[in-house]
Amino acid sequence: MEGAKEKIILNVGGIRHETYCSTLHTFPGTKLCRLTEPHAHSMYEYDSSTKEFFFDRSAELFGYVLNYYRTKHLHCPADTCRSVLEEELAFWEISDAQLAPCCWLKLNNKERQPEEFNMWDENELADDQCLIVQMERRDFSWRARWQPKIWAIFEKPYSSVGAKCLAVVSLLFIIGIVIIFCEETKAQFDFFAGNFTIVSHSEVTHVVHELYYHQAPYLLHLELFCVLWFTFEFSMRFCFCPDKKKFLKNPLNVVDFLSLFPVYIELFTAKQIQKMPTLGLWLGSVRVVYLLKLLKISKLIETPLILRVLPYTLKSILREICILLMVLAFETLFFGSLFFYGELLGIHPSFTGDLHFTDILICFWWALITLTTVGYGDIIPLTTFGQVTAALAAIFGMLTIIIPIPIFLVKFKGYYAIAISKQKLKMSRKQ
Repeated sequence: MEGAKEKIILNVGGIRHETYCSTLHTFPGTKLCRLTEPHAHSMYEYDSSTKEFFFDRSAELFGYVLNYYRTKHLHCPADTCRSVLEEELAFWEISDAQLAPCCWLKLNNKERQPEEFNMWDENELADDQCLIVQMERRDFSWRARWQPKIWAIFEKPYSSVGAKCLAVVSLLFIIGIVIIFCEETKAQFDFFAGNFTIVSHSEVTHVVHELYYHQAPYLLHLELFCVLWFTFEFSMRFCFCPDKKKFLKNPLNVVDFLSLFPVYIELFTAKQIQKMPTLGLWLGSVRVVYLLKLLKISKLIETPLILRVLPYTLKSILREICILLMVLAFETLFFGSLFFYGELLGIHPSFTGDLHFTDILICFWWALITLTTVGYGDIIPLTTFGQVTAALAAIFGMLTIIIPIPIFLVKFKGYYAIAISKQKLKMSRKQ
């Protein structure tokens, strides 16, 4: 084996490979290079009759390994699992860092997403694991015995018949309070629209709207009845939840907590609201959280897979979204400032119309609306320079919005394909 042109035979997985010893010398220190040493036949499995070394390894992957010694470019099959490839390269004492860029990117795109997506399974099983821990406790107090059952009744609608009935009752209360909220705003709108006076001074007519907060008593009582149910429900869920820190971090639970305050505050400050109508309006604005409670309907129906994948897709491109917002903010400041000074410098001295861009902050508003291609038309360019600036802002706005779309689609397609495969795997295991 000392000659450079001497041949060596390798039997890997039943397939014979024949090459030169000089080829194996390409990468000193590796296992294949040590096969060319005089005492290699005593260190490895060597058949003296056929004069070949035998290795019970993957014959397909070894073909790529041997080709690496011949061309100094390491590639891999298209359908290779990364863990299998790493194990095979480690056996032949080759670093996976030597992998060609094309195959490196291919493996990263196929393997990085499943690792990130495993967090989804952990989040889905988190609550169940907490319940299992509660069941395995050796504390035989009444709270330890009843906590998993009560938590399941309030949080798992399909765990029992009682949980289904409770979920339906809760849904009816949510729908009811949303209807009450709409009726309250309708009554207030009609009241404010009709309450105005006309004052004439020097043939100038001014319409003055008198703010006076009005709340129908029966609507307030119905709202209080619904909120009392929500208070009971929130208290029970908070008292019997397995992990209170995780419970308070849930956005829907925060919405439930905030929705308890407006009606109670209004009951205790009824006289002050009559003197300070703005306080009543603020309480009315807080009642918008009632609409967010409708998101709880997702617990009663199976959330479509596409909606479950979407949050993880957005989380994976959070960095790209932040960069996009930074670029959009810069373009808003740049084109807004350019539009402001360009219009003022280019306006004709004899112009007698009203200027809509007297403040640079208004121009920033115009730039943002133009960049997002909304174009309200409340502020329009009056000069040639302003029109050119508006055209450039619209073009850059479209490019800023269109360019990140392929990134989102690629990410979403990868996550969705993985989710489909996971779902099929679960169904096959159940069968």
